[in-house]
Amino acid sequence: MRLYVLTALLIGSVGSAFADGTINKIITASDKARLETYETTKSQALDEARKGGDTADIAKLNAIFAQSSLGFSEDFDMTGNWQCRTTKLGKTTPLVIYSWFKCRVTDDGPDWMLEKTSGSQRTKGRFFTESANRLTYLGSGYIAGEKPKKYGSGADTDEVGYAYRTSKNSFRIEFPSPARESLLDVLELKR
Repeated sequence: MRLYVLTALLIGSVGSAFADGTINKIITASDKARLETYETTKSQALDEARKGGDTADIAKLNAIFAQSSLGFSEDFDMTGNWQCRTTKLGKTTPLVIYSWFKCRVTDDGPDWMLEKTSGSQRTKGRFFTESANRLTYLGSGYIAGEKPKKYGSGADTDEVGYAYRTSKNSFRIEFPSPARESLLDVLELKR
């Protein structure tokens, strides 16, 4: 995966996963639509969270989004174990920030793969390089004890999001319009 990211950066291929057709062979029409409305959905979710969330949670939320977006350069190795936590914004409840759980990223050659390995709500999927500063995540949501379904199995389990690197040892994924509970889910990962 590191070679793939480096190659994409060196040839200046913005949207490389989309340009070479790799992701277009996999992504569902409903997930394409979710990404098309990503900015609007994110703005609405942040507005609802900031208007209705607990003051302490709003401060945490603001800290999450105050982090700069860095490039996914060759010096960033995503593989390994991570602490991860989900924040849910908008819709059912204005703002909910969960505790930290465990996630793991592996490198199967062409792609980085993520799996949330603890907590009741989990995800498993892979990243595709969109640009030097953003990856697209396609995965499947599932409940602990269940076997994750293959991406593309249906709107109830399919997950799509944009990943942003936020420091040497952190990144986050923003999931617009998830199947349940919220307008936007944010999965923070840190070492």
